[in-house]
Parts: sequence; C-alpha cells; structure tokens
Amino acid sequence: MKAASGLVSGQQPLPELAGEAVRLALARAGLQRAGNVILFLTRDFARQPQPAVVAAARAAGCLSVSGSTAHGLFTETGWQLDQPAAAALVIAAPADKASGPSLSFSTHNRLPFGWQDDRPRAGILDSDGAVWANGRVAEGGCADCCLPTQHVWQALSSGLRALGEAQIIDQCRGYDLLRLGGQRATDSLLRLLPPDLRQNPPWHQIALLRSPNAPAIAILSANADGSLTLAESIEHATTLTWALRQPLAAEGQMHEALTDAARRHATPAFALMFSCIGRGPLFYGDDDRDLLVFRETFPDTPLLGAYGTSQIVPLAGRNSLFHHTALTLLYESSHV
Repeated sequence: MKAASGLVSGQQPLPELAGEAVRLALARAGLQRAGNVILFLTRDFARQPQPAVVAAARAAGCLSVSGSTAHGLFTETGWQLDQPAAAALVIAAPADKASGPSLSFSTHNRLPFGWQDDRPRAGILDSDGAVWANGRVAEGGCADCCLPTQHVWQALSSGLRALGEAQIIDQCRGYDLLRLGGQRATDSLLRLLPPDLRQNPPWHQIALLRSPNAPAIAILSANADGSLTLAESIEHATTLTWALRQPLAAEGQMHEALTDAARRHATPAFALMFSCIGRGPLFYGDDDRDLLVFRETFPDTPLLGAYGTSQIVPLAGRNSLFHHTALTLLYESSHV
C-alpha cells in the first residue's frame, strides 16, 4: 500500500501550505492522487482552517481529508513548532477495508459524551482548535475517520517512572489528598523523590497513578497543611502510586514499546503518532527523542504526527484521555 508524508512551513498561515504538503507527500509516494489524507495544521490556522482543508483536498484529488490543528507537527523527516505549518499523510487506497480504532479528533477539554464507552478510538485533542473530516470543518468540535488497513498496533509511552509501591489513601476530601500510606501527602512524596528534587519538587513532572496503564492524575497545588489538590477526585481506601515524568524514562519506554512492536509484527506501511506539547523537543531539551527512536526502529516508514493538548487512547475496553503521552499507531498494509 503506497503512503507518504509531507511537511511544509512558511511565514504566514496560507492555504497553499496545505496543498504543498499534500503534493510533496504524493510525489514521495509516487501517486497522482490519494484515496485518503490525514492533514494536520498548526494552531495559526485555527480561526479559518477551511481554505487550507479545501486546498489539501484539491491537491489530493479526493474529499477524504481529515485531521485537526495542533501546537506543532512532525513527520519522519523532522518537526516544526515555531512557524505556521501543514503536514499531510497521503494513502493510495480508500477506506473500504478499515479496521482497528477510529481516528478521532476533538477540540473539547474532555472527551465528548459517549466517546469513552463506544467503539475504540485513537487520536488527539486540541482544545480551542479546529477539526475536520471528509474535507469539511466540523462545527461541533468532533471529527472521525477510518484508514484502509487490516491490522493496527499501538505503542504507548507515558514517560512516567514509578516511585515506590502503591500506597493506600488514608484520608482525602474530594480533590484533596490529605494522607497517603500513613503520612501527610507531601511527606509521602518527599520520602520517595530523588534527593536532589526534594527541596524544590518539580510539580509539573510529578503525578499519581491508579494503575500502571491508567491516565496519570496531575497535581494542581501543594498546600500549606501538607495536602495536595489533584486534577481528579479520589476515594478513601483506594491505592495510588507516585510517578515522576523524566526524559530518560520516556525515551526508554518509547524504545521498548516500538522495539516490541517491531519484533512481534511486520514492518508497517505507515504510522501516526499523537504526542503532547509537553513532550517532544520542549520536553527533551534538544530534539524529539520519540521521533529519533521511531526512525531508528522503522527506517523509511512514513510517519505523521502532531503535538496536541491530550491524547485519546483505547485501552482495556475503554477510551481514555492521556496527557504528556506519545501514542503511536502502526498500520499494516491492507494487501498483506
């Protein structure tokens, strides 16, 4: 199955960038027209995305153009965060043999009603952005599509390293964690943090886990009484595990997840990666290490990716919203 990506940037968010990205991808794939296009645009396009979507559809010769805005874009060739840009993945075949999760794009702060418990979904959320499907911007802030494939595998990297074992919640009040594992909440954390982080804990990198595969619970504030205000409500007598988000752990998780996928499955025809603006180059400090690991593991495989607000992940029979996470979807050719 022929597929390829294209990434184009410029000084202004002009619709022509979307058309150029599609034409670049078509040329790399050796195609005159596409059966499907996934198009990502930077947030510079969020107010008026329709002209760019139309330009992409015209260049592709098809109406099956879906995607969203995002904080930044990338393909297997590199990433773009600082300029208006368009990135496209073109696929030769129409979606007549689609399987695997639905690709879903949302602008809501939370998953829309019904999305958590209906069909498996994978995708990206860009709050206050724009989404589109079938060549038209979705006014309701929700868009879906399917891609032509028979098998899809996913690799997930949260970038979190567990600190110690799970501990029982001794005392809580709604969103406030008061005591955990027999200690005040902050004391429980400081005991497990590396010594160099105890004086000034990096709260934006610290989270709590209900289970290893569940979305992390962020900390909103550390209070004078030793309690912590969390982004989600919690219940007495349940367990939580402290976790620390670190670049080395994130890169190691990505390497392990992609290496395992490469060992178990055939080389993918193309891939999508839904990452986070809190990940990528801003997280690693010099480059997108997740992208580098992908290139090392799957050289010459077309990749389209975006840095969004949150990632939509199908896991354990439920669709969940993750943060600071990289979800990679690896698509096998529909002809295999």
